[in-house]
Amino acid sequence: MFAIFRKEVNSFFNSLIAYIVMAAFLVAVGLIVWVFPDTSVLDYGYADLNTFFTLTPYVLLFLIPAITMRSVAEEIRNGTIELLLTKPLTDWSLVVGKFLANWLLVALTLLPTLLYYLSVYWLGNPPGNIDSAAVVGSYIGLLLLSGVLVAMGLWASSLNDNQIVAFVLGVFLGFVWYVGFGALTQLLGSSGLASVFSWIALDEQYQALGRGLVDSRNVIYLLSLTAFFLYLTYWRIGQLRR
Repeated sequence: MFAIFRKEVNSFFNSLIAYIVMAAFLVAVGLIVWVFPDTSVLDYGYADLNTFFTLTPYVLLFLIPAITMRSVAEEIRNGTIELLLTKPLTDWSLVVGKFLANWLLVALTLLPTLLYYLSVYWLGNPPGNIDSAAVVGSYIGLLLLSGVLVAMGLWASSLNDNQIVAFVLGVFLGFVWYVGFGALTQLLGSSGLASVFSWIALDEQYQALGRGLVDSRNVIYLLSLTAFFLYLTYWRIGQLRR
């Protein structure tokens, strides 16, 4: 697993992929949070990062599939997947190694945004006038949400050798779970089925963590959904081995 992890991390940072992804994310989010007048924190009049935590998941819905689309699809296209499958490593080692490498890249991309929190913390009147518990919960939510999206993207990448198809499918899956199920909840009104869709919707789970109270039920659901898509990827790798 660690050999695959190191290989993936090295491939990211030995090319322009990691740097382009990080730069694109930070520029896009930075413009939203600090520059655009409709969303700028500076125009709010109070210390709050709600704009950042509300809009960042939508950026990640596109960013993460762009990162993961090559993970398995490129191996299939280049024929290196057969070489990997002949090495003395399990299918789970291959899947988890690639997952952790992609998840690490997303986490490193989010890391510089802690400067936003520090900036708002000191800009507050008085300094420190910000709900730090909600910020911590939101960051935990972003990391767990990113894990789910990475797992979805890996599965999408394992289905064929076309990276564009993998990207589109990854974006589609993310939108269904983050936006689609929430929209269904509103269409179904107050029925029992609406409650089910409300619970499984990623935006509901993410927003619950962002309230500052980290509920184990939300954490377990997000980790379980991540494990589910990792299992689908593991099953697909098993099919490729045959």
